[in-house]
Amino acid sequence: MQLTRLLVPTFVQTLKNLSTWLDKAAAHQQETQAHANADALMTLRLAPDMFPLAAQVRFACFQAQEPVYRLRGEAVPQSLRDAREEGVKSNAQPGTFADAQARIAGAIAFLSDVAPDALDAATEAPIALDLPNGIVFDMTGEHYARDWSLPQFYFHAVTAYAILRNHGAPLGKPDYVSHMFAYIRPGTLPHG
Repeated sequence: MQLTRLLVPTFVQTLKNLSTWLDKAAAHQQETQAHANADALMTLRLAPDMFPLAAQVRFACFQAQEPVYRLRGEAVPQSLRDAREEGVKSNAQPGTFADAQARIAGAIAFLSDVAPDALDAATEAPIALDLPNGIVFDMTGEHYARDWSLPQFYFHAVTAYAILRNHGAPLGKPDYVSHMFAYIRPGTLPHG
């Protein structure tokens, strides 16, 4: 399995989509609400006991970058661990819309600098994933990518999408899979 070709493009295209969803939500808010402030979007949530949008963005960015370090056998930098912790504290400090967009842009820039085969040698490498609650998972790089990295990343991206959609942003399935438009066979797109 070529982990780099699986993970990096997946993360990048979804982070680009996330940035677009935020822009669409902010534009919709400006059109529909007097005195709208895009920063208010960061506090939206699906349920009272869930993290707000600000956390979902931070966690998605963290989940897109963490595997690069782990699969290269490197320690996850403190700055990235701090960003994850900011997500945990986002109820009290949600940050701004601009912060969220900058975080996404930074994650995309980081991923864009990953060499085309940088993660591939880690397919069978042992990965020990220790969680803050004391649980430790032992797996291979392939299992880590498939069973942890991708599901965790998508959980936070989908939750961000759902928060925005739930609060009126004009998003639909084409927004979620906009990268698929590159594959449309000419003449097959329905009209009307």
